[in-house]
Amino acid sequence: MPESFSIGQIQVGGGRLFLIAGPCVIESETHTLKMAESVAAIADSRKLPFVFKASYDKANRTSLRSFRGLGLEEGLSILRKVSRAVGVPVLTDVHEAADVPRAAEAVDVLQIPAFLCRQTDLLVAAAKTGRAVNVKKGQFASPWDMRHAIDKVREAGGQRVFLTERGASFGYNNLVVDMRSLAVMREFAPVVFDATHSVQLPSAGAANGHEGAQQSGGQPEFIPLLARAAVAAGVDGVFLEVHDNPREAKSDGASALDLKLLPEVLDQLIAVHQALN
Repeated sequence: MPESFSIGQIQVGGGRLFLIAGPCVIESETHTLKMAESVAAIADSRKLPFVFKASYDKANRTSLRSFRGLGLEEGLSILRKVSRAVGVPVLTDVHEAADVPRAAEAVDVLQIPAFLCRQTDLLVAAAKTGRAVNVKKGQFASPWDMRHAIDKVREAGGQRVFLTERGASFGYNNLVVDMRSLAVMREFAPVVFDATHSVQLPSAGAANGHEGAQQSGGQPEFIPLLARAAVAAGVDGVFLEVHDNPREAKSDGASALDLKLLPEVLDQLIAVHQALN
């Protein structure tokens, strides 16, 4: 088992389960604060350590016309308000090395998107900030290949680093999760399971050669099943994109967990974790 470390008062690794959750993208200050407060209250009532997640920019949307977020300046300002008002650690994506120092001033965890998990300059820049770094495993990468990403971060001085599994490409417009990957990657870093991106159907709106909806689809009905399986496999944390109205979400609503379902899902995950410990 890899060595554990702390993000504020939250222990990553070492046998205690924690939650990363929030909307895919910052839609507005009001909505972001509402979501952070709602998820924090649900997690706190279950004594489940919680890191809030939202992105100021989503740089890899399917369509040029898709909503990307509020941008660096406004987005980071909102994330600072979440940190102060709700009192929880905050995580956001970074896509360019030039943005990393600014993002590190506002958040506790810098997340490397799955498509960028091999980008050396981005990994090194994140490591040098001293912030915790979450590297999402690329849909194209094997679990053992992720050791290289971890080594880049550690060799650049970042000792607080963990991995997130979000499924592997399977043919066209589909992802599958190999539960063996969770055990493989835990040999060299703490591991979180992303139960919402794992049920995504990438660019499924454009399947069969048609333009379709120019967006990704999803199968959110399988979120609880995969999350329970991952906890049973021994992950250190669970990642859930949560929205109070997934149908109206501006990004990844098709694979988001409805906020009203979160209490039941967390109760299930806690029960599985307690049964194993």
